[in-house]
Amino acid sequence: MALSILYEDEQVLVVDKPSGMLVHRGWGDDAVTLVDLVRDRTEHGAAHPVQRLDRGASGAIVFARDATSARLLAEAMERGELEKRYVAIVRGIFVAPAPDQVTTIDHAIPRKEGGPRVPATTSVWLLATAACEPRSASLVCARPHTGRLHQIRKHLKHAGHPLLGDASYGKGDLNRAFAERHGLSRLALHARWFRFRNPVTGALVAGEAPMPDDLIAPMRSMGLEDGGFAPLLPDPLA
Repeated sequence: MALSILYEDEQVLVVDKPSGMLVHRGWGDDAVTLVDLVRDRTEHGAAHPVQRLDRGASGAIVFARDATSARLLAEAMERGELEKRYVAIVRGIFVAPAPDQVTTIDHAIPRKEGGPRVPATTSVWLLATAACEPRSASLVCARPHTGRLHQIRKHLKHAGHPLLGDASYGKGDLNRAFAERHGLSRLALHARWFRFRNPVTGALVAGEAPMPDDLIAPMRSMGLEDGGFAPLLPDPLA
């Protein structure tokens, strides 16, 4: 299986994960995981995933090439300095406080399965809407400011707009209807943009994971236009 590289230097590797692939074997017993592919690429088989990305999601995921870089990147993530912005298709018309304004979802959730609830915040803003069948839908951009298990999925459900294709937090009958009518047979979540500083050199690392075909085709069927990136948040790393 080919590994799609979005960025690479001596400390860091950013790859584009396809939907359906596990990041590592701890989440299942798949024959091949993303960690396996990255280890084949790096010296001495070093591959330290810095962030989670669910099996059904796609897009950019950051790997460190060594333990020291992994620790420094994890610390940067805790400080909110390892930024990722996601595109998501959600149920219903997402209503912002005002046009072109950010909605902040501040809702405590567990850091890991079975753990205590801890503070968690996600910024969300609207990119497009469509009055499609069987239910209207919205294309949103989400930026998590904390790293919690299933944070974007849980926060969008909490806001009343669960992700389409989400078997855990959405509605199965609606997911099946969107799959049949629009060909959406995956979780509608894609880690599109990433930005952080190299943990050793301090150089700014930024890039984009292109929208995959298995999201573009359903979006077009629904009448959702990908308007690109709306830079509504301040840029502390610039």
